[in-house]
Amino acid sequence: MTERKLVRPYGDTTGDGMVQVSFTLPVPAGKQAEGAAAQLAASMGIDPAMVVHSKAVGADHTFFVIYGPVKHLVDLSAVTVAERDYPLLSPKEVNTGIRRGLRRKMVVLGACVGTDAHTVGIDAILNIKGFAGEKGLEYYREMRVVNLGAQVGVPQLVERAQKEKADAVLISQVVTQKEAHLTTTREVAAAFSEAYPAGRRPLLVVGGPRFDESAAAALGVDRIFGRGTTPGEVASYLAHALV
Repeated sequence: MTERKLVRPYGDTTGDGMVQVSFTLPVPAGKQAEGAAAQLAASMGIDPAMVVHSKAVGADHTFFVIYGPVKHLVDLSAVTVAERDYPLLSPKEVNTGIRRGLRRKMVVLGACVGTDAHTVGIDAILNIKGFAGEKGLEYYREMRVVNLGAQVGVPQLVERAQKEKADAVLISQVVTQKEAHLTTTREVAAAFSEAYPAGRRPLLVVGGPRFDESAAAALGVDRIFGRGTTPGEVASYLAHALV
């Protein structure tokens, strides 16, 4: 039986339970708005709730930062996360694996799909300059990288993947309003499943700061990478999954 390990939030001193949250209410700035924010925070279990910052956002909305203690505990033994189930490889090891396993270059297609125009994430993974001291996938001799850039339509993405005979398709989604990243990912997964015979579609990999990395199967993709992912992690996964 796993031993429970309970922890409490930390603010000023160990175990004081202090947390900080922020939100916006559709209420004009003023005393009533601050009272409403404190009441909402109290219903969330923050008691006493201190409004440490408030600022008008237009004429009818106010942004708040709330600080205060909670009584909740976290049982670390019950926490479940998506663990990395493959080894991290050096560029040389990735190249060697692809050369021996595929006996040709691995074709990797990347894009920001739909209305998403934020290419920083996909560029950090694909471009040779890379991210966090690691070279991007263009640096790998045994990979042929095709970066389609931003605002790529789903039909265009599928058509280009077929034309390039892509082994893997990397999709970056930063825009999350009204869960647009989830909707778009499901559209991509459905389009590829329809366009390819069963078991023949490219590997679908999605990345972005607001994804739950354990939700890949539910969204119809093979892998989800969250914030802070490095090119080496992606390259190692592609080598593991495809070779």
